[in-house]
Amino acid sequence: MNFLSVEQLTKSYGERLLFSELTFGIEHGQKVAIVAKNGAGKSTLLRCLLGLEPPDSGTVTFRKELRIAFMEQTEDLNPELSVLDAVLDHDLPEIKLIKAYTDALLANDEARLGDLYQALTEHQAWDLEVKVQQILSVLKLSGLTQKVGELSGGQKKRVALAKVLLSEAEFLILDEPTNHLDLDMIEWLEQYLSASQLTLLMVTHDRYFLEVVCDTILELADQTIYRYKGNFSYYLEKKAEREEQLQSTIEKAKNTFRKELDWIRRQPKARGTKQKARVDAFSDLKKVATQRLDEDELELPIKMERLGTKIVEFHKVSKSFGARVMLDDFSYHFQRQERLGIVGNNGTGKTTFLKMLTGEALPDKGKIVIGETIVFGYYSQDLMEVDPDMKVIDVVREVAEFIPLEKGRQLSAAQLLERFLFPRDMHYHFVHKLSGGERRRLKLLRVLMLNPNFLILDEPTNDLDIFAMSVLEEYLRLFQGSLIVVSHDRYFMDKMVDHLFVFQGEGRIKDITGNYHSYRSSLQQTQREQKQHPKSEAKSEVAPSPEKRRKMSFKEKQEFEQIEKDLPLLEKEKEILSEALSSGNLTNEELIQKGERLGELVNQIEEFTLRWLELSELV
Repeated sequence: MNFLSVEQLTKSYGERLLFSELTFGIEHGQKVAIVAKNGAGKSTLLRCLLGLEPPDSGTVTFRKELRIAFMEQTEDLNPELSVLDAVLDHDLPEIKLIKAYTDALLANDEARLGDLYQALTEHQAWDLEVKVQQILSVLKLSGLTQKVGELSGGQKKRVALAKVLLSEAEFLILDEPTNHLDLDMIEWLEQYLSASQLTLLMVTHDRYFLEVVCDTILELADQTIYRYKGNFSYYLEKKAEREEQLQSTIEKAKNTFRKELDWIRRQPKARGTKQKARVDAFSDLKKVATQRLDEDELELPIKMERLGTKIVEFHKVSKSFGARVMLDDFSYHFQRQERLGIVGNNGTGKTTFLKMLTGEALPDKGKIVIGETIVFGYYSQDLMEVDPDMKVIDVVREVAEFIPLEKGRQLSAAQLLERFLFPRDMHYHFVHKLSGGERRRLKLLRVLMLNPNFLILDEPTNDLDIFAMSVLEEYLRLFQGSLIVVSHDRYFMDKMVDHLFVFQGEGRIKDITGNYHSYRSSLQQTQREQKQHPKSEAKSEVAPSPEKRRKMSFKEKQEFEQIEKDLPLLEKEKEILSEALSSGNLTNEELIQKGERLGELVNQIEEFTLRWLELSELV
């Protein structure tokens, strides 16, 4: 079933053509991603599809009565609404009931809870209520009565994402859904979207996300769309093949072009009909022969200051903000060419650690010793502070006219810009005309031009397209200094680092050998081992002390009795499914369906068991 049809869509801003005569469609159940370089028009294309911006020409047709939800890159929420009101701002009757039920819970209104409990049961909305609580919990939206206008940018982004996921829409359109999410949230969203039957169109730079979630990649390049039926790995493979074929075509055209050019030069001005046709063909041939493939290469053999024997040393360092402990008696000696990744939830002290490292913040206790030869290059998440009316090349020249390279060579500001994927025609653009990703790339370039030998990158891949990230990775692969990376980009972390500092909160830091993938595999193994003994752990976690034990409410009593009825039925269904899956008599489709259901059952049984144990303590 066709959900979306796009025919001959064209959009330009003044003389700048973003895309021309795009034609593509999306079917029910497809999970499609749009990839392109920054400034190519990805977000504009999404807005044109939704009618938020008018195209120059072409048509966009959605299936009639299709429920669509759109999450923009910049959230558009009413600042006066509470978090709960914003998340549940939908017209669905079940959502309204859940909102009323949650309000009653927050107000501890037991009389109203009874009526709402009955209404939710009649509308069969308990599954949706569980989904609401799950999404609020995963996205760490706990201050439900707080106004949206009081939230940080990252919190607003999570509210917008929760609202879209709870819309009960059939077609989700998401612009950078993983921005401002921590790694646990990203992995949860990845699993949620992969397992769902939703139709999905999204723009994202998260390459693992593209790999796991998407089954179709649309590349917006050269003002047109290239379609790849597969995940991100398949896209990279087929894109390389396409470019190789195009390069071959260009080389052949160049050879023919040289012959035809010689013929054109030898011809008199008066020509016959046949000659005119040949001249017209020459014009088309010239367009092919003069094409240039963008080479995403960045070779910067910059000559940096040699590292001495002492790099950076932390000696029993502690740091707190009031009751919040960021670092507690931490000691560590950095080494030459160290490649460290830093991970941890927001608020656990990652940025504070970096600021102490570079001297922007002082420790409460202990000392930090910096080697005499150390030159820091710190790329922070803050916006680049330059005059928006400056030209791109002047932003570079403000740091240096020439950059010293190895063997006494130099690189001019213009040459450096080109190597960092700023073509000559962009050098005299004003900064305010650059996209967010282009500004970040320019800021990163300024940091690297300082010729650091200790490079600190705090979320360097935010707003960078996948092509610019590949270029940055190639540069860092050849970097000979010490490197620290803080990033939610798992693909980037896996390629760049060889050990991790895991910020666990309350001042605790765990040093783990290996990249991010190794860390997550170890963490998942620990979680699996813990799940093998859920009863003993659940009791130790939920059993209250005798003096704090309270009586079971009416609603909790009903819930407890219902769980006692449901658990044996779920266990029986699990047993039947397990036998069916091991019988060898199922089709591939049946295997997938029953396997998915078995996974749901295991999670549900575990949740019910833990909840039963918790409630049993109140009996």
